[in-house]
Amino acid sequence: MEKFVIEGGYPLSGTLVPSGNKNAALPVLAASLLTEEDVVLRNVPRITDVEAMLELLTGLGVRVEWREESVVALNAGNLQRTDVDADVASRIRASFLTAGPLLARCGEVHMPPPGGDVIGRRRLDPHLDAFKALGASVEADRSYRLSAPGGLRACDFFMDEPSVMATENALMAAALTPGSTVIHNAASEPHVQDLARLLLQMGAGIEGIGSNVLIVHGRESLGGADYTIGPDYIEIGSFIALAAVTGGELRITDAAEADLRMTKLVFERVGCRIERDGDDVVVPPEQRLRVRDDAGEAISKIEDGPWPAFPADLTSIALALATQAEGMVLIFEKMFENRLFFVDKLVTMGARVILCDPHRAVVSGPSRLHGERMESPDIRAGMAMLIAALCADGVSEIGNVGQIDRGYERIDERLRALGARIERVGAGLEAR
Repeated sequence: MEKFVIEGGYPLSGTLVPSGNKNAALPVLAASLLTEEDVVLRNVPRITDVEAMLELLTGLGVRVEWREESVVALNAGNLQRTDVDADVASRIRASFLTAGPLLARCGEVHMPPPGGDVIGRRRLDPHLDAFKALGASVEADRSYRLSAPGGLRACDFFMDEPSVMATENALMAAALTPGSTVIHNAASEPHVQDLARLLLQMGAGIEGIGSNVLIVHGRESLGGADYTIGPDYIEIGSFIALAAVTGGELRITDAAEADLRMTKLVFERVGCRIERDGDDVVVPPEQRLRVRDDAGEAISKIEDGPWPAFPADLTSIALALATQAEGMVLIFEKMFENRLFFVDKLVTMGARVILCDPHRAVVSGPSRLHGERMESPDIRAGMAMLIAALCADGVSEIGNVGQIDRGYERIDERLRALGARIERVGAGLEAR
């Protein structure tokens, strides 16, 4: 198993070109199942979750071709099966995104349980409820058999939670269902918007993109598309935190600043300044991180929620950032009950963090961190550990880095280009 060896204390400075949005790439790849024509996707991140999704699609009969480093062409004109490979599905949560397209196009699908990060309970009920509302029958035991032999039918339904992936599944299924489907309490994250815009290119009609009510005017058939995925605002937020805690000056190009508004507000709460320069964002050097108390000298709070609230995927990143800020802040993770269970790793490094319960942690800083050996339990916790290691005294080792590779493209290479001392070792590899 590979690990990262990191020598902390060096500022991260330079220019970063952000990768394409991981959470957009996975549903738009699945959307290729909706048509017999070519779908060309640009700015696709070369991460292991994307590779797993492509392996899953290939197993279904989709022809996949990498044309350039970040451009992939897909053609699902010769689908060969509607039962999804269980081994591949167990590696990624997004495997369940193939359910909606296969159900709409083929009238049936057999789905194994999806994999993904173990960050708490992640319900599939919103997906199944959406399929039922569209007229499908659902048999759920250890796997999921969905069928609509007479085809799906347009409907008007209300989701019991604004689940991102369930909204994406509903969007894809409705896009290939003639008539107008109304989805209430829909998720509206940038990656949901990316998927909706791809479906527009493919011929569907969609109203309300970016809102929590989506009206999908479905078609009997959809065409091909050539679509460019937007930048990954979670990756951008992660690199902003990395630059801030190490004292470097970082420019991030074409950063889609509109997607960073809440991130900017929350990071500024712990003293992290973020400036805009045209289409770029800039993190100024040698920042003094200091928590800004709420009115009346009340302890400040960082809490996540559905878009446009602070993204849950940045909660771990914000906690690591807060360890280097003067003052006290409450981190309130509302979405997933296991997300904060990595904080003991930061405590061993010297961070002053009290885990109050599965959802809340109090951080008091700044803490002088020292190098330690750690294991990454999930993508975002792994990045939080990297942030801590890069500003710590001495050498740290982070194992199970395959978790980090699932969400961050060539992270060690890109960090080295910014001045980090980080090497990837293990699994028969020399340090590099």
